Amino acid sequence: MGFPEGFWWGTAASSTQTEGAAPRADWKRWEDLGRAPRSGDGNGFATRYTEDFRLLAEHGLTHHRLSLEWARLEPRPGHHDPAAVEHYTAMLQSARDAGIEIWVCLHHFTLPGWFSDDLGGFLDDRARSLHWARHVDWMGETFGDLVAGWKPLNEPVAFAGAGWLLGTHPPGRRSLEDFGQALRATHLANHEAWRLLRSGGRPVATIMNLSPIYPGTRSRDPAEREQAQAMARAFDDVYWTSWIRALRDGVLAVPGTVEEERPDMAGSFDLIGFSYYAAQTVYADATTGPYPADAAVTAMGYAPWPEGLGIVLRRLASELPGRALLVAECGLGTSGAGTEDETRVRYLDECIGIVSEAIEDGVDVRGFFHWTAVDNYEWLHGFDVEFGLFDRDRNPKRSADLARRYATMST
Repeated sequence: MGFPEGFWWGTAASSTQTEGAAPRADWKRWEDLGRAPRSGDGNGFATRYTEDFRLLAEHGLTHHRLSLEWARLEPRPGHHDPAAVEHYTAMLQSARDAGIEIWVCLHHFTLPGWFSDDLGGFLDDRARSLHWARHVDWMGETFGDLVAGWKPLNEPVAFAGAGWLLGTHPPGRRSLEDFGQALRATHLANHEAWRLLRSGGRPVATIMNLSPIYPGTRSRDPAEREQAQAMARAFDDVYWTSWIRALRDGVLAVPGTVEEERPDMAGSFDLIGFSYYAAQTVYADATTGPYPADAAVTAMGYAPWPEGLGIVLRRLASELPGRALLVAECGLGTSGAGTEDETRVRYLDECIGIVSEAIEDGVDVRGFFHWTAVDNYEWLHGFDVEFGLFDRDRNPKRSADLARRYATMST
């Protein structure tokens, strides 16, 4: 097993999960309403980032994706907090000093309350084209010299689904129509960010949450089987077709909305980055479950299935030929450390092996980012689910040793 020289080994995290919710973020309001556990100070990254970067460098994990929290930087429209700017500048400089290449995410599920609650967020055309675009431009000018690359929006489908379909994240809606509009708006915001950031000379990557989708039935009824197949195709259109057609053909085709000719979206983004955690079974009634359907699941409800990562890589290589790919997130959440890290070790080992096989077969994969570095806050699960290679006291787990072993293979 081998990887090309210069292959990117990294980790990924978000501001809210590592620093805690910003006082003026919509997620802080969500916590105050009792809709999510308190994030506190996350895993303490805001004060321990120098230590953390040194730890990552020692393990050969020289690329790290983090988010710079918009609600901290611009707590009120048009007002940038000098202390927050200084804090994040020092953070990025510390990473550079440690030899860590930073990829910045501009939006990882949370937004300033004034943007999302008061103005309507990405769904409002003016808020998206004015305030979001202004923020993206400002970020590029302010921090562009200190970053290796950009990953503007984290997981558009997950963001739109949690906020407008499942109602588990802000704004807490449960509407199929609203979900379609939210997904369309999020794809457009992602594209706008790419358009503005590309002039800075740093690569810009997507982070699409991708799963192989399979129909499932609970009976032998042929009608149920046919409906499950139709439902699986509908899910596939959401997770895959909605954005692939835009990047390949210049057609934004979000289910539930009118198809739009968008030639400016064709060929956008320098890297097709994605997160992979599991495959999904979709049933006739639109409910979902793990795949394989009878598999044991983790604390997050996922069935660890490394083979699905290979399916994602090869499908992307087929549908977007000639595009460079990036595993932007891959990890396993457990309900505790100790022996459960052995499961993480086996899972990551298999996933990395599958990436190696894809590269040997000619798939252009540029890097592998573990989710996550240090155990952190996990949204609706609080601190009960652990994804880290290191615990919150910064003790390396066996999975960190595995990551170091692979990282040193391609340096």
